[in-house]
Amino acid sequence: MRLYSGTSEQFVQDTIQNQIAEKLRQSFFHHFHYYPSPSEINSWKNSLRALSLVFMNAGLKDHGVLLEYQLPSTSKRLDCMVTGKNEKEEENAVIIELKQWDRCEESNGENEVVTWVGGSKRDVLHPSAQVGFYQMYLQDTHTAFYEDDCVHLSSCAYLHNYHYDENDVIFAPKFQQLLRDFPIFTADDVDKLTHFLKSKLSKGNGIDILRKIENSKYRPSKKLMEHVGNTIKGKKEYVLLDNQRVVYDKVFAFAREGFHDKRKHVVIVKGGPGTGKSVIALNLLADLSLAGYNTHYATGSRAFTETLRSIIGRRGSVQFKYFNSYTKAQYNEVDVLICDEAHRIRKTSNSRFTKKENRSNIPQIAEIINAAKVSVFFIDDNQVVRPDEIGSTAYIAKYALDNGCQVYIEELDAQFRCNGSEGFINWINNTLGIRQTANVLWDINDPFEFKIFDSPFELERAIREKAKQGYSARLTAGFCWPWSEPKADGTLHNDVVIGDFQRPWNAKPDATRLAPGIPKATLWAHDPNGMNQIGCVYTAQGFEFDYVGVIFGKDLTYNLDEQRWEAHKENSYDTVVKRSKEKFIDLVKNTYRVLLTRGMKGCYVYFMDKDTERFFKSRIQYQSTTDASQVAEERMEY
Repeated sequence: MRLYSGTSEQFVQDTIQNQIAEKLRQSFFHHFHYYPSPSEINSWKNSLRALSLVFMNAGLKDHGVLLEYQLPSTSKRLDCMVTGKNEKEEENAVIIELKQWDRCEESNGENEVVTWVGGSKRDVLHPSAQVGFYQMYLQDTHTAFYEDDCVHLSSCAYLHNYHYDENDVIFAPKFQQLLRDFPIFTADDVDKLTHFLKSKLSKGNGIDILRKIENSKYRPSKKLMEHVGNTIKGKKEYVLLDNQRVVYDKVFAFAREGFHDKRKHVVIVKGGPGTGKSVIALNLLADLSLAGYNTHYATGSRAFTETLRSIIGRRGSVQFKYFNSYTKAQYNEVDVLICDEAHRIRKTSNSRFTKKENRSNIPQIAEIINAAKVSVFFIDDNQVVRPDEIGSTAYIAKYALDNGCQVYIEELDAQFRCNGSEGFINWINNTLGIRQTANVLWDINDPFEFKIFDSPFELERAIREKAKQGYSARLTAGFCWPWSEPKADGTLHNDVVIGDFQRPWNAKPDATRLAPGIPKATLWAHDPNGMNQIGCVYTAQGFEFDYVGVIFGKDLTYNLDEQRWEAHKENSYDTVVKRSKEKFIDLVKNTYRVLLTRGMKGCYVYFMDKDTERFFKSRIQYQSTTDASQVAEERMEY
């Protein structure tokens, strides 16, 4: 999709006649069914007028021009792409990122600067980084830029209101390689920008190249798929065992069959915490990519997806998507679409940010299955923690069968988390009243460590000690305290308060400027500095640590007299979950189930409600005489 396509001469004339912004406005409405904001229209007027003057100065008359060209399978749009041939008659295209900035400030981010955007100062990508990533994305995913006889692609940024100062932060030493690869031209560099464009496009003949780009397909290049595959396969922890391998082989078989079969294939893989769902999913992404299949990995969790993108690296991140990334996908655009944490699938892909005119009644599950020849859903029916999450084995299977898909369902039962102890997961399910199991009592001598602490300070010390010993460890809590915006200096409020114990939540997902040493919410589980904040279920779900600490709040308590669980909305600060009347207690139980089962070697807990603590202790089988007598006394109390 693009909002404007034509010759460079047409573009210049449209700009001179003051028609270019109006043409873009009407094209925008045609594609999106609403008009762009006045600020975007003004941006087009100012930036494109400046660019047209450069085109006239460079004598670009026989070239192709694309404006507001949307990167395949994303919502991002390039400002401008110019096409033509160079002196050697080679086909070329140049991406030009346009900025109205006139100043910026230093950021502590590797690829960021701080500038005024959207009414406030924000960390944004350095223009060279931004346009460089656009170039890399197209070279990895667009056939026009990587197949035989491909179009050579270059990039630059034009800051037409910015005046050059060699000491400006935008030219800082840490950006020198970026600036060499993807140069910036300021208001003082019209002649330099002219020379840059003429060196790539001097021979013109750009319309045929433009059509070639527009008519080419989105499909990840072999190099990109090899990069993703090799990155994942280089991580020794991804090894498949037993029925994990069965699922893996079945998906691979369906991928081979589905590549030529008109009938869609749907694979549903059920499994609780620690059954290796993500292990299989990542192995499939790696090996299917290496085998040449266009494979995507999608989740409904921003934290989980962004952490995976961070681990894999920016280049490979284009294969990691969200469930709502397929609203505009073409039929069978993807060979294999792997949906991890599929219990987080929602009724539709609409969100509170979706404009009214863009809202759709199409089920999100329909968009996902429509986009792929083979859809794979990894799911835990007991991990739904929000009322708008409707993903379940039954729901997915019914939709797939009703729409003529071939469906295969497999259940994982062997535990690969919690030190191999399937019993701990079953004990948690039983104790929380989620599901009856044979594991009524927990054996304190089990290799998996389950410990109850008398204070949050002791809990925190134990978790920090595990981190010092080299284990991965995080402290989490139920959503029983407010979650504040960062302070003006980027530090966090101590929202989690239990007497003298005062600690901050992890940063909010939409927090823009954070103080040094505070990770973004999406990276809390992966960044070592995440140890300094308490994570909630929305940042912890989907991850696993060697040791997890859990502050069990008063939104869920056990009534010893009546021997039942009780939920307390007055002690919850999860506004979305509180709106669910009949499901509130189930969602809170699932929340603590998720938190308590994040550990692979141990789970440490502090209970704010002492009756709840006594109930958990009554479900523990102690061996020593002292411990046994103490628990016996506590059991006799009720």
